Amino acid sequence: MTRTILPGLRTGVIRIPASKSQAHRMLICAALSASPSHLILDGFSADIEATMQCLEALGARCEKISDGLLVSPVTVCPAQARLDVGESGSTLRFLLPVLGALGIRAEIQMHGRLPARPLSPLWEALEMHGMRLQQDGSVLHTDGQLTAGDYSLPGNVSSQFISGLLFALPLLSGNSTLTVTGALQSARYVAMTEQALAEAGILIKKDGPVWQIGGEQRYAAPSLQTVEGDWSNAAFFLCMGALSEAGVTVTGLNPESLQADRAITEILTRFGAKLAISEHAVIVRRGNLHGITLDAGPVPDLIPVVSCLAALCSGETQIENAARLRLKESDRLQTTAALLSVLGGCVHELPDGLVILGRDRLSGGTADACGDHRIAMSAAMAGCGCEGLVTVSGSECVAKSYPAFWEDFASLKEDAV
Repeated sequence: MTRTILPGLRTGVIRIPASKSQAHRMLICAALSASPSHLILDGFSADIEATMQCLEALGARCEKISDGLLVSPVTVCPAQARLDVGESGSTLRFLLPVLGALGIRAEIQMHGRLPARPLSPLWEALEMHGMRLQQDGSVLHTDGQLTAGDYSLPGNVSSQFISGLLFALPLLSGNSTLTVTGALQSARYVAMTEQALAEAGILIKKDGPVWQIGGEQRYAAPSLQTVEGDWSNAAFFLCMGALSEAGVTVTGLNPESLQADRAITEILTRFGAKLAISEHAVIVRRGNLHGITLDAGPVPDLIPVVSCLAALCSGETQIENAARLRLKESDRLQTTAALLSVLGGCVHELPDGLVILGRDRLSGGTADACGDHRIAMSAAMAGCGCEGLVTVSGSECVAKSYPAFWEDFASLKEDAV
């Protein structure tokens, strides 16, 4: 599907849908608990649907109701199951250790670029502790009982590996440790997992880089939970606001959230945008925008849209420590650079980063989303700063995280100032 974006700055109010990251975690904790849980959840996405369907394959029930979901937990685990994780890396990496903890033999169907995205060193850690894994193209076969013990993962790999083990290890018959070697990238995502586990009654003690996880614990998720708004998706509209004198207001966000991409407010402030943050809304307006140097390590998902903003700021922006972006739904260093180039931006792609020289306006053009939801939404943001039309091919890929994105984008008005 192709979308055409008219040139012009945007202003208006957006209510952002539920956090995909938090929803994944709450769903898993609810499904592993003893009693049903009601999740108040504003909006679904393909990734959240994938987690729901996989949990149902394990014996849970996820019933959509007017304000979200009613999750009835797993009562009897099947001996074997077939799971379809779609393109959701979170679903795969969170549930893979859980399958081993429950002793379920599984066939996991993957789609898109997910079969090529790395599972090492989680793969090796699981095989060292009783699981057997085999990948045949887009299908991953798992078998064996995960055993308690001492686990170790480097901190510079996906935090989803760590989260998956934290979900699984409390279910085992013995005590375990999980040690992270080196600096932990995307630490806030792990903090979100720790928060979800604590709210579900799981006790985990952390001493420096080591988690101590007692075995034979029982999940007890709250009977009522609210999934907060998604800062990752809000970033696209907040960056649009940074170009507009009238600004953009985003509601539904928790200003105290543990979500890593809440850092967009700090990043926009560094760029020179004007922000007003309250308990109920975040308002971003144009300021004296200028380039910055940004470490991508803690906020990899923000880099495509932040790069588009940088292309419309004065001076040079350097994106560093971004090699992991090459392993996302697309090679996001390459696809972000290609997006900016085709729209008339000045960008230089490095092995682990980008250097962007800002301009007053971009020209416009035809952009390929490359099957990547964040590239498609970044193209919409960049289109606000173009002189001509922007055509986005493959625009339907936004369904992965934000199915209503194009409708919400269309609800904004042109800022005539």
